[in-house]
Amino acid sequence: MKITKKMKAVSGQVDREKLYQVGEAITLIKSLVSTKFDETVEIALNLGVDPRHADQMVRGVVNLPKGTGKDVRVAVFAKGAKADEATAAGAEVVGAEDLMESIQGGKIDFDRVIATPDMMGLVGRLGKVLGPKGLMPNPKLGTVTMDVTKAVKDAKSGQVEFRVEKAGIIHAGIGKSSFAADDLRQNFDALVDAIVKSKPSGAKGKYLQKISLSSTMGPGLKIDTSELAGA
Repeated sequence: MKITKKMKAVSGQVDREKLYQVGEAITLIKSLVSTKFDETVEIALNLGVDPRHADQMVRGVVNLPKGTGKDVRVAVFAKGAKADEATAAGAEVVGAEDLMESIQGGKIDFDRVIATPDMMGLVGRLGKVLGPKGLMPNPKLGTVTMDVTKAVKDAKSGQVEFRVEKAGIIHAGIGKSSFAADDLRQNFDALVDAIVKSKPSGAKGKYLQKISLSSTMGPGLKIDTSELAGA
């Protein structure tokens, strides 16, 4: 990979070995953005868990107080009045058998899937398609519900799903580089707090092992976890 002059200049302003305070890291990340698009500020957390064990799985949802800065397209499996309710709430795609057939045909132009409980027999047939993409509705995440209005609005207003990967890492976006530093900090705190509260019973030792922050095209900055509750 060829390193451009711009990449060299940015990397030269970052100390790869330093543990940054959260606020300091956010300010630096914002100052280093030089692309023409609004980069996402991303967080990566290494947790002291082994997701291969059921009692060490970390998964949940959190409403970021300042939103994600991303336009989220929502699909809802519902019929009748609930379908009308989903449409009124702002869902881009609403259907039942027709939606299932569309997805089976390879059309997945949405970021979140919500379903009413009576539709799960239908949605279950799409497990092999939606599951690997992290789109399968789940009652624990609030995406299988009769309150489709709330679910759609939550999805569009800044709700983020998190799930630990095989290596014990969680990746998520906490906003855009154009956000005010304080807004990014609030989103950071909300996400980390939710992950800390989701600490599984089987987790032993240090839970928040490493955290890094970066923008989409920028270098990663290591975060000093000692200032964080639950670390």
